Amino acid sequence: MERTAAFIQDVECYSANNYHPLPIVIEKGEGVWVHDVEGKKYLDMLSAYSALNQGHRHPKIIGALVEQAGKITLTSRAFHNETMGRFLKKLCQMTGFEKALPMNTGAEAVETALKAARKWGLVKKGVPENQGEIIVCDNNFHGRTVTIVSFSTEEQYRYGFGPYTPGFISVPFGDGDALEKAITKNTVAILAEPIQGEGGVLVPPEGYLAKMRQLATLHNVLMMLDEIQTGLGRTGKLFAYQYEEAKPDVLLLGKALGGGVYPVSAMLSANHVMDVFGPGDHGSTFGGNPLGSAVGQAALEVLEEENLVEKAFTLGQYFREGLEKIQSPLVAEIRGKGLLIGVEIKQEHGKARPFCERLMELGLLCKETHDYTIRFAPPLTITKEEIDWSLEQIAKVLK
Repeated sequence: MERTAAFIQDVECYSANNYHPLPIVIEKGEGVWVHDVEGKKYLDMLSAYSALNQGHRHPKIIGALVEQAGKITLTSRAFHNETMGRFLKKLCQMTGFEKALPMNTGAEAVETALKAARKWGLVKKGVPENQGEIIVCDNNFHGRTVTIVSFSTEEQYRYGFGPYTPGFISVPFGDGDALEKAITKNTVAILAEPIQGEGGVLVPPEGYLAKMRQLATLHNVLMMLDEIQTGLGRTGKLFAYQYEEAKPDVLLLGKALGGGVYPVSAMLSANHVMDVFGPGDHGSTFGGNPLGSAVGQAALEVLEEENLVEKAFTLGQYFREGLEKIQSPLVAEIRGKGLLIGVEIKQEHGKARPFCERLMELGLLCKETHDYTIRFAPPLTITKEEIDWSLEQIAKVLK
């Protein structure tokens, strides 16, 4: 374990102390498997928080990356490049939206949507300038910028980072009546995750997204869904909102859009929302760059060609049924959709991290979220046999 200790020592010496990773140093990966610097093999059940839906180093995505890197990687948006248009055409046709604005990280996509909603409220809805309100949900996680943490309800995410950006109203997640009561004449948008991943894999009551869609239409408010973690097949549908046919006005994507090899994100919307932006209103030096666009297109093609959305639905059901059969007295609840699954540990049995550490020792990598929940989110390329193996290891720990 000397190599592991040496690498971790460098991080602890020179890195900001802003993460608490498991004590493993990963050296290489392929598909659903990774190896550490000691040569031990692990099944990755986190997928870099769902950024690796297509698996580690998918050959088609790596091929697109290498081919494009051999031509040109960055032009900025001062000039056109040959890959961005093709990528955005594929993205819009696959998702059913009219326009896409490419960015890099999920938080950037969220910030883009917040700006779009505020300007839309001013120029399209007629809300007085600087009076627009955006409704968000308690326990949300949309990123780490100052504006985004301003509407977080998690004190740790906020403490010390004020003064906070105003203009946000928070209501309980999954409560349609509270959402309705919060809407005013100055409301310009509702921003929500269809499943709160960081919040503990919290699934709202059936009909919640449909009611959100109904209220947004009734009150001329933009419905904006953050599917950065739930999107692109993770929940067994291309998008989680499709379980209720509650198509939003604005859809936010990231993580798996970059195929696990490059940061690519996007805001998607109808023309009437996107056209509030004119040249100079918003942008990004790296957004829509040739390398990211080539990778993004390949990432979308892999989802289609390998039927990963359908696999996530079928295998997710199989995995959840396997977890239920363990019948562990330590477990309070198992929840999720597709291959996004949370196993909540009863508080009297302690926090989830020791369970994650034990699973790591058995060759399975996962991570706790919100103290008591173990999140399982393997690449969508996982097989039934690999799920069976993982269930054996999970049973050892939960029993």
